[in-house]
Amino acid sequence: MFNIVSRDPMYNQNAVQPMRDALKAVGFSELLTAKDVEEAIDVENDKTTLVFVNSVCGCAAGSARPGISLALQNKVIPDKLYTGFAGQEKDAVDRIRLQLADYPPSSPCIALFKNGTVLHFMQRHQIEGRTPEEIANDWIEIFNQYCSNEGPSISPENLAEVNYAIICGSEIPLFNG
Repeated sequence: MFNIVSRDPMYNQNAVQPMRDALKAVGFSELLTAKDVEEAIDVENDKTTLVFVNSVCGCAAGSARPGISLALQNKVIPDKLYTGFAGQEKDAVDRIRLQLADYPPSSPCIALFKNGTVLHFMQRHQIEGRTPEEIANDWIEIFNQYCSNEGPSISPENLAEVNYAIICGSEIPLFNG
C-alpha cells in the first residue's frame, strides 16, 4: 500500500493516502521513482502526458485535485495521466521538476507534455484562490487545443463518488520512520 521507494517521505503515508486515491480514482498513475518519470515524460511517441504534482496544501485539496478531475470529464483529454507527490516521492518529484526547469518549483502544479516538451504549465500561484470550475475550464481549453484522446477519463457517475480529502498540510502528521 505504501510507496516508500526512495528517500523517506515527509508525511505519514496513511494521512496522505486519500489525497493519492482521489487522483487514482480519476485515472492517474503514480510516478514513484525518477526512472518512472523518465519513462513517462522523456518519450518521443507523439502522445500527450499530463503530470500533476500532488501536495498536502489546501489549494491542492480545494481547487487543484477537484479541478483537474472535472477537466478530465471533457470529450478530449490527454493520452496519459501521471502524478507525483511532493514531499513523498522526493526523487520522482525532483525528476519532474528537472523537466520543468524553466519554472520555479511549485506544488501543486500541473503540466502537459508532448515528446518531453512542456506544452502548458499551471503553477501554484495560478491555482490558489480559484475554484475547481475555473481550473477545469482552463484545462479544458488546453485539452481541446493539444489533445486528441477521447474522454472522459471516468464516467460522471464514478466522478460523483470521488472523495477529495480537504485538510490543511499543517494538520497532517509527519513521517516517523
